[in-house]
Amino acid sequence: MKITEKCDVYSFGVLVLEVIKGKHPRDFLSSISSSSLYTDTTLDEMLDPRLPAPSCNVQEKLRSIVEVAFSCLNESPESRPTMKMVSRQLQISAPLTKS
Repeated sequence: MKITEKCDVYSFGVLVLEVIKGKHPRDFLSSISSSSLYTDTTLDEMLDPRLPAPSCNVQEKLRSIVEVAFSCLNESPESRPTMKMVSRQLQISAPLTKS
C-alpha cells in the first residue's frame, strides 16, 4: 500500500467518528460498506450514549460533521476529499461559534 495524503484523510474520518461515538469505531467501520455509509445510519446510532442528547442546533452540526467524516472513509482513496476540501466543508457546514 502506498502512503499518501488520502491515508491521512481516512485517519481523520476515523478520528471524527471516534470522538463522536466515544470509542474506536472499528466494529462500526467493519459493518458498513461504502455504498451505504451515511444513508443507513442515524445520528442517534453514532452518538456517545454516555452524553446527554444534544440540542437541535448541535445535532445539525453533528450531522454535517459525520457526513464529512464518511466522505473521508470512502474505500477508494481517489474518491476521498483532500484535507483542504474537508477543512472548507467543515467551515461551511459546522462553523465554530464564539461563546
